[in-house]
Amino acid sequence: MATSNDLLIKQRSVIEFLAAEGCSAANIHARMKTVYGEMCISDCAVRKWVRIFKGEDPRETILRDRKRSSRPLSASVTAHREKVDCMIRANRRVNQKEIAHAVGISIERVHHIVTNVLGY
Repeated sequence: MATSNDLLIKQRSVIEFLAAEGCSAANIHARMKTVYGEMCISDCAVRKWVRIFKGEDPRETILRDRKRSSRPLSASVTAHREKVDCMIRANRRVNQKEIAHAVGISIERVHHIVTNVLGY
């Protein structure tokens, strides 16, 4: 059974092929709807991919999504670990909520730093 990502890549391939033949986006979507049924991507997405494929050389088209930069994991940086460690050493009775507020990170990240990183 194909995953949704595999199905999406297959549908992009069909769009690329039919766009190279000169079919319109509406025609491509109608043909795909008969084959894929409810699993077919939207008309808007077909139009987007037709625009992309008509603007590029078909031999150089990448069907998979390109890597994107993700949100940085700022809560695990050394500075946060040091701040958490200093606060715990200064006051052993400080709670995670107070640490999270003082350092500016989530309680979940504080818990991770305290238990997994620092080993308290």
